[in-house]
Amino acid sequence: MAGVLRYTGIGEVALFFVALASLAGLAWAISFSTEALGERIGPAATGVLQATLGNIPEISVVLFALAAGETVVAKTSLLGALFSNALLILGIAIVVGSWRARDGVMRFQARLPNDTATLLLLAIFIIVLLGLSDQVDDGAGRHAAEISAIGAVLLLGVYAVWVWSYLRAGSAAHKAPPVKEGALSARVSIGLILAAGLAATFVSEWLVHAIDPAVEALGISRAFTGLVIVAIAGNAVENAVAVTSAWKGKHDLALSVVNNAVSQTAVVVFPMLVLLSFFFTERLTFVLDPVYSVALVLTALSVWQMTGDGEAVAFEGYALIALFTILGALTWYA
Repeated sequence: MAGVLRYTGIGEVALFFVALASLAGLAWAISFSTEALGERIGPAATGVLQATLGNIPEISVVLFALAAGETVVAKTSLLGALFSNALLILGIAIVVGSWRARDGVMRFQARLPNDTATLLLLAIFIIVLLGLSDQVDDGAGRHAAEISAIGAVLLLGVYAVWVWSYLRAGSAAHKAPPVKEGALSARVSIGLILAAGLAATFVSEWLVHAIDPAVEALGISRAFTGLVIVAIAGNAVENAVAVTSAWKGKHDLALSVVNNAVSQTAVVVFPMLVLLSFFFTERLTFVLDPVYSVALVLTALSVWQMTGDGEAVAFEGYALIALFTILGALTWYA
């Protein structure tokens, strides 16, 4: 339906909502495929793989937005992916997981939340410093593109070192249970995830095409569109997998999916898109509005504070959801 609306040119506002629903619908296929894969390769490897493939729609949205000159949407959709996972989805997963736990406490391994906070702070370091340089208009601020490229390469290198040690530790700790009768094979599971990711790439282009008509018709800001609407739909995969895993008591898998999505957005997707933007007229840099830089710092501290001890209760999840709602309200009036 989204494809028909896109190429017939009728109902472009309707296309915006149908494309959003399509992105969310593709999450269903990836959700049960990821769960089946997790039984075979463990939560650590599954979280990394799922976050990597789940970022396909997000990368597609940003590239199409840059090609269309929608720099605000490109940046805010990236930030929205980070904020929605670290605050909204993590918050919902904690609420669901703790509610389902017998003693009301969601328990998981503490390493990944702490590592996620470290990686997030690493990305924030360059974002804050470059943002300050841009605000005071010093020499470094006038070379934001070059500094962003250097920082992007370093962030990707640090992530490569981290993910290697993380996967090795996760592989050593995982003991595969007996395969259930009728369960999806690893090959089929990965195939379904790839097919849904490819379909999401097309839907992302259709969504970006419909942004202008939707923004004008609905009277919403581009910042709210990118940070809230597009980000939530583009990360529907992580949303579905994390929440359903928490519901089923698979707390390590739920945290693995969410935290890997956060860390990959900060130190893989953002840096990679910074480098790819050199092929576009509109350059993507690490320079952000000061309010978003501060929000990133507070997000990293919140993730560490509420999950760094390997336990979480419902009110902490509600607190994370409240933080995202406040941020959404701010962009609504931006």
